[in-house]
Amino acid sequence: MQATSSAVALGALSSAVGRAQAGAPGELRVNMSGGNWGEAFQEAFVKPFEAETGVKVVPITQDLSTSQIALMVKSNNVSVDVTLNNVMGNLVQGDAGYLEKIDYSIFNKEDLDTTVDYCKQPFGFGPYVYSQNMVWNTEKFPSGKPRPTTWAEFWDVENFPGTRSLETGAGGSEGPFEEALLADGVPMDALYPMDVDRVFASLDKIKPHIRKWWTSGSEVLQIMRDDVADIVQSYDGRAISLVDAGEPIEINRNQAKLMWDMLAIPKGGPNVELAQKFIASTARPDRQATWAKLFAQSPSNSKAYSLLSDKIARKLATHPDYVANSYPANAKWYAEVGPDGMSNAQRLIQRWNEWVLR
Repeated sequence: MQATSSAVALGALSSAVGRAQAGAPGELRVNMSGGNWGEAFQEAFVKPFEAETGVKVVPITQDLSTSQIALMVKSNNVSVDVTLNNVMGNLVQGDAGYLEKIDYSIFNKEDLDTTVDYCKQPFGFGPYVYSQNMVWNTEKFPSGKPRPTTWAEFWDVENFPGTRSLETGAGGSEGPFEEALLADGVPMDALYPMDVDRVFASLDKIKPHIRKWWTSGSEVLQIMRDDVADIVQSYDGRAISLVDAGEPIEINRNQAKLMWDMLAIPKGGPNVELAQKFIASTARPDRQATWAKLFAQSPSNSKAYSLLSDKIARKLATHPDYVANSYPANAKWYAEVGPDGMSNAQRLIQRWNEWVLR
């Protein structure tokens, strides 16, 4: 079933970009999201690249799964030059041999030196960072009154009463797993390798107090907007959109989980050299600063902060005042495969599905 649906999707994708694939070498097909995100990405990264190189960038807005990338590579029918994926997907695809290595020799050395290490992976580069944070409703937790500022305090429903919402763990590679360990007293620098039994023992304590296990960014946005919960785990960008709209929302930057997406190149594509140049261009501080102004996600290159106003900079997850109290999610641990052939992420999915029904 998976292979069949992937083949259909691949066929549709190939048809959609067939003319671009057969076109002039001066075209580059780049995978990106649509909507406001896509508009900001094009303004910050695509248009400057086109102006500088004369290369026409064709946006491909379809989500691409690992099975679709695998089919492209194995059939020698690579119809997208640059893909966008979360870091977990990037690791899996890179380890499977579906991606070209990133050529860091063509990056500006200063850009590389000022880019956080976790965004510089062998098979992918991350031009932006976002985070998951604790977010309060300020009508329930007004300034000057006691507020939960650690995950241990989020778990403390007696001293900090209020309805709560956490992300579901059904996806395996994302969920309230690190937060559960932090709530149980594990330091940020000792979260990995995760003690999974300890994770679920901690989740047992908060489970009766969770009104909703949310499944997507749009759902947690709705939860905050409709006052379904007083205190939530949320992507910072979703919360920022409500803050900017004047909603009674505030973000706690303490013990934030840093996350990022990766640009990568499917192996054996027709425009690998151009794709390498495009990815290298996204490391530039001026382009990352434009991105942060248009869409509140953080630059991975710290030099971009010198090009941002303090008002914008303080909305961003990698602001210098926040990073010491944050930690990067360890996708390598989630992707590790044990003797049973299952990854840690797959084991978490299995454990979660059993636990959440109890």
